[in-house]
Amino acid sequence: MTPQPTSVPANNTNCSETPYKEWIITVVPIYILLITALGIVFNVFVLVVFWFHKKPCTVAEIYLSNLAAADLVLVSCLPFWAVNVSNNFRWPFGQFLCKVVSLGISMNAYCSIYFLVLVSIDRYVALVHAMSFGRMRSSKDAKLGCVMVWGLGLLLSIPTLIYREVKTECNTCSISSQNASVYKLFQGLLTMFIFIIPISVISYCTVKIIQALNNRLQERSNKRRRERKATSLVLAVVLAFLICWLPYHLFGIVDMLENPNQPSVNPAVLGICLQIFTYLAFFNSVLNPILYVIIGDNFRKKVKELSTQWSSGVTFSMVSLRSNTSTTTVRR
Repeated sequence: MTPQPTSVPANNTNCSETPYKEWIITVVPIYILLITALGIVFNVFVLVVFWFHKKPCTVAEIYLSNLAAADLVLVSCLPFWAVNVSNNFRWPFGQFLCKVVSLGISMNAYCSIYFLVLVSIDRYVALVHAMSFGRMRSSKDAKLGCVMVWGLGLLLSIPTLIYREVKTECNTCSISSQNASVYKLFQGLLTMFIFIIPISVISYCTVKIIQALNNRLQERSNKRRRERKATSLVLAVVLAFLICWLPYHLFGIVDMLENPNQPSVNPAVLGICLQIFTYLAFFNSVLNPILYVIIGDNFRKKVKELSTQWSSGVTFSMVSLRSNTSTTTVRR
C-alpha cells in the first residue's frame, strides 16, 4: 500500500460531509506546504553537492543521491495534495494530474525503499565480504542498479496509473469503486514486493553490518574508519526510513485486510491513523538531507570543498575580469 491523496470513503454517499476531523482540513495543508518548501531546498542542496563536487561519487553516494532525487519527486507532487486536502478532498486539477501526481508519489515510495536496499547491500558487502566481493562494488554497476530501480518503481506504479481517476460523484481523486477489488489484489501483491521483501533484506544486512562493526572496533586504519563513518550514515538513513514509513505500511496492511461489511477497526479511527502516518512518512523526505549534514562527515567535507571550489572560481573570474579591463585601458 502506498500513500495517495485520500478521499472520502466509498460508503460515504454525502459529498458535503467529511469523515475527517476539521484540523486535518485546516492544519495539514500548511504542514504539507512546509514539508514541500524544506524538502525542495534540502534535496536540491544534496544533489548539487553530489553532482558538482570535483571528485566522483562513491557507490553509497550514488545510491543516496538517487534517494534524494526520489524525495525531490515526492515533495514536488505535494502542493497538489495540499490543495486537495484544503478543498475537503475534492480534486480540482483534472484527470491527467490525478494520475500523474499519484504516479509520482507511488514511485517515491517504491524507489526509496529499493535504493535503501541497494545501499544496505553495498555496506554489507563492504564490511562483511570486502575480500571476496569488494571488487564488485563499481560505480558503473551502481548506476545500472539505480536505473533498474527507477524502472521497477515505474513498473510497480502502473496499477496506480491505470485505476486512479477522478470520481464524478464527489470529484475525488481515488480508485473507482468498480476497480477497487482488482486494485486491492494488486496492493496485496505489492505489499510483498515493497514492504516484506525489502524490509527483510534491509534487516538482514543491518544485523550483519552491526556485527561486523562490533568486531572491528579495535581496527585503527583510515580505510576502516571511513567505512565505519559511511556505514553510520547509512544506518541512520535506514532507521529514519523505518520510523517514518513502518507505521504507515502496518496500518495499510490492516486497512487492506479489513472487511468493509464487518470492520474490526472503526473506519474513522483507521482513516485518521492512516492520514497521520502518511504525513509522518512524508517527513522522511526532509529528514534525510538533515542526516547527511549531521552524521555524514564525508558529505560535510564535500560541502566545504565545493564551497572552496566555487569561491576560487569566482575569485579567478573576478581577477581575470580586472586584468582584461586593465589591459583594455592601457591599450586605449
